[in-house]
Amino acid sequence: MKPWKISLFVFVVLGVLLIFTLLSRTFSVSGLGTEEGFGSGKLLIKYPSLSTLLDAGSQPVNLRADSVIKLIDTAASDPARARVLPDFSKIDTSNLVRICYPVTNSNFAQEVKLLLTGGTCRVLHYGDSQLEGDRISGYLRNRLQSVYGGSGPGFIPIKQVYEHSAAEVIAGDNWLRFASFDPTQKKIQGNDYGLYASFSRFTPFDHHSVDSLTLQSLPEVSAEIIIRPSKAAYAGFRRYNRIGLHYGNLSEPLKISVKSGGGLTDESWLIPDKSYHCFEILSDNTPSEVTITLEGKVSPDFYGLTLDGNSGISLDNIAMRGASGTVFSSLNPETFSRMARKLQAKLVIFQYGGNTVPYAEDSASVRNYGRYIAGNIRWVLKRIPEAKVIFIGPADMSTMINGKMQTYPLLPYLDQTLKETCNDNGWAYWSAYEAMGGENSMVYWVEQGLAANDYTHFSPRGTRIISELFFTALYLDLK
Repeated sequence: MKPWKISLFVFVVLGVLLIFTLLSRTFSVSGLGTEEGFGSGKLLIKYPSLSTLLDAGSQPVNLRADSVIKLIDTAASDPARARVLPDFSKIDTSNLVRICYPVTNSNFAQEVKLLLTGGTCRVLHYGDSQLEGDRISGYLRNRLQSVYGGSGPGFIPIKQVYEHSAAEVIAGDNWLRFASFDPTQKKIQGNDYGLYASFSRFTPFDHHSVDSLTLQSLPEVSAEIIIRPSKAAYAGFRRYNRIGLHYGNLSEPLKISVKSGGGLTDESWLIPDKSYHCFEILSDNTPSEVTITLEGKVSPDFYGLTLDGNSGISLDNIAMRGASGTVFSSLNPETFSRMARKLQAKLVIFQYGGNTVPYAEDSASVRNYGRYIAGNIRWVLKRIPEAKVIFIGPADMSTMINGKMQTYPLLPYLDQTLKETCNDNGWAYWSAYEAMGGENSMVYWVEQGLAANDYTHFSPRGTRIISELFFTALYLDLK
């Protein structure tokens, strides 16, 4: 084919596409604001208009955190300064997004400080996949322990479904994990998932599914858990001398053996009364390795491990992939309450909303979510009545709109709704969305390597920064 024919074909195609941009109209789409294209009724073919095409490179960003990111990034990423606070005298705090406290309680920050300085304080940090691998929780724990004392990484699940950097826990191949927030799993009888909303077993069946006749024919099963300090963790996390093995729903004898330092340090039997219990392993110093061996026919539900020091701050990372914070009210209240009392939980941080954003259809669905999450938080507080609540709202998230990555249209409304919900219920609220810079700030964070290309999750560096932004806001109020 002759070159002039190829050129003519290209120009004709471009001309036709240009005509389409001139004919493209703006449509209102439920839950997505406006979209451009062609359509009628429920049918819409997306196609950018000429003005949008010419403006494709323009993306205004109001990044309020920009003036503090460099200083905080340096302090957060330097291992030598891991337990050293940022130089607040060099931070323009007027650009920081502060925590919003309920107008009905002007002493909220002081009450939180009293909890943190009261000798021992366990913080429960519930959240979605932004928390996986001790992300955000780890940086906050390190900062709080550096100010108020404490050591150890807190809660660690036995069966690992994602890499956990705070401690090294190795479970045998026969361990299974059950989670209340996993939609692919059938709910267990009684919804007895404990304080951490998940548990592990080393047999696929439990006492509910095994009768006395079947039990006699079952073989003895052995399972191991190996616990070591993580070389990748902050130094404070590598110091702990209180190991708690939390379990429940045990109806048959189960032998437990504990080895440390090459020798047997304890040999006992767990309590088979079906109630919640904590088997404690105490030591003067951090053991280099602990091996727990369990022997029995039917596994109880192991709600997890806690690795703590004797005093100060303990902060539990409780990540729920895909969750929106609405599973609490379905949990077994008795075990939840007993674990909370045993662990002396005093401050609860909820970090949810991100998994709701892509599926919010309109403002009514956002308001409904606000009511659902409030009901679940009230359920938790009924079991931990003395606890204070801080809610961290969703970060900015981007979706493709008219050919550009932009903030989900309903995300700002969700952020405002959650803030108002917290204020109405007497809880504190911190907007991660505003702290990032507000509308379309996720695009900037992705461009700077602070967030992943899914325009939803933070990169390791971005995780440090958003964690420090929250801690800085909290610390300035507590100070």
